Amino acid sequence: MATVTILGCAHSIPDDNHDVSHFAVHAENNGILVDSGTNPTVRLAKAGIAYDSISDLILTHFHPDHITGAPLMLMNMWLLGREKPLHIHALRHCLQRFNQLMNAYDWQDWPGLFEVNLHEIEPYERAPVLTNADFAVVASPGDHMIPVIGLQITDKSSGRILAYSSDTAPCDSILRLAAGADILLHEATNTGIGHSSAAQAGELASRALVGTLYLIHYRAGNTEESNLLSEAQSQFNGPVKLARDFMTIEL
Repeated sequence: MATVTILGCAHSIPDDNHDVSHFAVHAENNGILVDSGTNPTVRLAKAGIAYDSISDLILTHFHPDHITGAPLMLMNMWLLGREKPLHIHALRHCLQRFNQLMNAYDWQDWPGLFEVNLHEIEPYERAPVLTNADFAVVASPGDHMIPVIGLQITDKSSGRILAYSSDTAPCDSILRLAAGADILLHEATNTGIGHSSAAQAGELASRALVGTLYLIHYRAGNTEESNLLSEAQSQFNGPVKLARDFMTIEL
């Protein structure tokens, strides 16, 4: 059975107790890191996840709060002696800019750097991302300020499904991606451009007939936090929970 570990739950402004939103999905043979917080190597270690167990990194879009820690993580893995390849998956918009960012760090000159393979995700619904012994992952475009993808991750051992909205305004493509998911991890930033509120996350969860809704990418550590659950519950009759840093969820 796969386990989801929340490494950060906050929106774009972290604090001492809440990192920006990213999480790991890990099983017996493979680990997937979805987006990259401020210092993923440290967060993985604190969660008890070996950095070398991460086989794949999926970047949902090229905004600082979703990619900022990736260069440091690659350097940390290199300096710690990683030898096995790392696969990075993203839309072309994100991959090109990530590659430019890494070139600014002259990563091609890091001696003995492990193999890093960049895989482009096509911008259509249910585009294949990866498949291995543990997981099958597909992506669909969301509605954000720049190209973005949501994800559907299937645990092959159990057949259970995790859907992740990433940053998006309510849209039909993410609704279809989340349809019937056992767990929906949905952002709850606000009703601004390219984002969703907790109530909108609840509405999508209800329409998609998901099992459990977890709210993520919210303004953590403030007095409004307690209202998020009630807002989502006003639209969704199923279980609603707040994602928390270092929370684990059995998939």
